[in-house]
Amino acid sequence: MRALKQKGVAILLRPDLPVHDDPKRVIGLRTRCDSDEHPCLRGYDVVVVAVLKNALRVEEYQHLETEDAVRGAGGVGPDDRVEVAPILPGGELSFVTSDPRAIDLDAFRFLAPKRAN
Repeated sequence: MRALKQKGVAILLRPDLPVHDDPKRVIGLRTRCDSDEHPCLRGYDVVVVAVLKNALRVEEYQHLETEDAVRGAGGVGPDDRVEVAPILPGGELSFVTSDPRAIDLDAFRFLAPKRAN
């Protein structure tokens, strides 16, 4: 009888971020999502993992993962997407991330264009 080789084991990595509520800091910020593009996140608390700078305007956008990089790029703007990880019921972050528009997060809703009445 021939022995079968054991397949590799997948290790799922969750974002390792200090979660906070400080609106002056972006990476690790806990906020609520209200995205039509990502209805599975609507109403859920998420944590910002990265900023996808100008992702709504250009194909070659910047992927910013540090506070210094976000500040150096001028902060979060209305043309940005934000990579987020949902907070699971046990309090840990999901290893699955999504990239809603920045304006679909409560923390950045003020960036949305004002609608005419």
